[in-house]
Amino acid sequence: MDEMYGEFLNVAKRLNSEFNIIPLLYGSLGLKKVTNVDFCPDDIDILIPELYLENKWNDFKKTIEMLEYTLVDLHEHKFVKKRFKIAFASIEDLESFAGIDIEHIENHCENGTRYKLLNIEEYLEVYTQSSKDGYRREKNNNKDLLKIEKIKLLLNK
Repeated sequence: MDEMYGEFLNVAKRLNSEFNIIPLLYGSLGLKKVTNVDFCPDDIDILIPELYLENKWNDFKKTIEMLEYTLVDLHEHKFVKKRFKIAFASIEDLESFAGIDIEHIENHCENGTRYKLLNIEEYLEVYTQSSKDGYRREKNNNKDLLKIEKIKLLLNK
């Protein structure tokens, strides 16, 4: 098992047990899981209910810190632990950002750990929207466009 994915499962298991959250594995690591193509993720992106990033932030932050993570960016809800970087964002934003109905995102279970994962078509929507963002284009050297091309190739098989 991929080390980064294993770490995601570790965090997801804690979120399942502490808060009954079923987190969404997002970003390049999620896309890797869906496509079996290594997009060389450099962090673990996780979407959770906004409630935990707003009203329940202090309890949520303490739980992540109990997993030996240190908060490094409050605005991005980004934590670091040794070689792992993990960032949390609101799952509710998927609807307005990419038109994805969060109620219909597929649930998965691995070794008793529950999590959500977008399908390849939903990832196409996400990266298509992301590629329109000037900041992301500059920051990511058009990596989103490469992901879109690869997703389209996979969908045409």
